[in-house]
Amino acid sequence: MLFGGTDVGSLTAQAVLLEDGRITGYRNIRVLPNPVESAKKVMGELLEEVGVSPDDVVIFSTGYGREKLVEDGFAKEHVSEISCHGRGAFWLNPAIRTIIDIGGQDAKVIRIDGNGNLANFVMNDKCAAGTGRFLEIQARALGLTLDELGEMTFKASNPVAITARCSIYAETEVLHYMQRKFPKEDIAAGVNRSMAERIYYLARRVGVEREVTLTGGVAKNRGVKHELEKILGVKFVDLGVDPQIVGALGAAIFAMEKYGGE
Repeated sequence: MLFGGTDVGSLTAQAVLLEDGRITGYRNIRVLPNPVESAKKVMGELLEEVGVSPDDVVIFSTGYGREKLVEDGFAKEHVSEISCHGRGAFWLNPAIRTIIDIGGQDAKVIRIDGNGNLANFVMNDKCAAGTGRFLEIQARALGLTLDELGEMTFKASNPVAITARCSIYAETEVLHYMQRKFPKEDIAAGVNRSMAERIYYLARRVGVEREVTLTGGVAKNRGVKHELEKILGVKFVDLGVDPQIVGALGAAIFAMEKYGGE
């Protein structure tokens, strides 16, 4: 039997398929205006790729629109994204105790117990600071892609200080540094460090217990990852998969655990 999970975020949507306790495929797309359509599109493309009918898959949903996917019969059940990220990370590596998930419009620090169950969490979804949106704003101001922004950390000699807590005020700081002809790599490195500091303050509220992993789109920013490892005093565990699919994977695992015995 096949089990599937969908996860719709603010910028991207993911789908994962499990068969016989292993990942048989996954897909990652940019979201559509409607989260329900995003989930259907990403899962539909994945099923077409592997040649499977939706009728042959038990699908659980998480992220935006997860309840509506159950209401219209596309998904059998829905699960919170916090639980899904915890279960997905634990399934990939049972030593994991803390998951830091940084998406486009929110950031979460999740602690799980020795059985992979949720122990505690904190979430920032009230402001763009500490999310992928913060990085997008600053990258645009610098005329860089997100990939280029992350790599600048390793080229900087004297990162600047970005002190503003608000993303818009931080952008003003970035523009001020540019007007004063500071090296672009030093400004970009300051942005990555500032982002890491925001996540550090969030993480302090629940505590960070080893082993620790980083998920979500921002996990692909090497500069933020590097700065966050330094400030937390940890080395993130590589889960061996695209860090953006962990939530969808968790949803598929919940489906497998509940309906795998049928």
